[in-house]
Amino acid sequence: MMENITLKVAGKAIIINSEGKVLLLREASTYQEGTNTGRYQCPGGRLNAGENYTAGLLREVREEAGLDVEPLYPVYVGEWRPVIRNVPHQIIGIFTACRAKSTTVTLSEEHDAYLWVDPLALPEINITADDRAAIEQYGKRLFANTTHLNEATL
Repeated sequence: MMENITLKVAGKAIIINSEGKVLLLREASTYQEGTNTGRYQCPGGRLNAGENYTAGLLREVREEAGLDVEPLYPVYVGEWRPVIRNVPHQIIGIFTACRAKSTTVTLSEEHDAYLWVDPLALPEINITADDRAAIEQYGKRLFANTTHLNEATL
């Protein structure tokens, strides 16, 4: 076990719009704490010490995308180990499905582009592994629920 690792929890939002698409943000090269320049990811970030998970998730989404969302349910838990400003980190990311209350995205300086994508047909774009896995998990749940509903109506 390494003692010099900074442990953090991140709240990540799988934001769904009225068309069923999911929001992805591309990390800008100007983001000083960035370790995924040019890659797409779900909005969200590290919680502050003592911060309530939901409050932190809502704060991060507002800061990064300028959106207000309604958290629905947890989808996926991921883990990554970046080195941020020469400090090793272990980040546990909790991905939560969220309904967008608005869809006018206002990017922070941490990001330089955004996309709304179909979670059932995730495009071949440069996306971080945990974010891709979380969206795929959300898509599987969505597909399973749709299939179940269709079978129930036959």
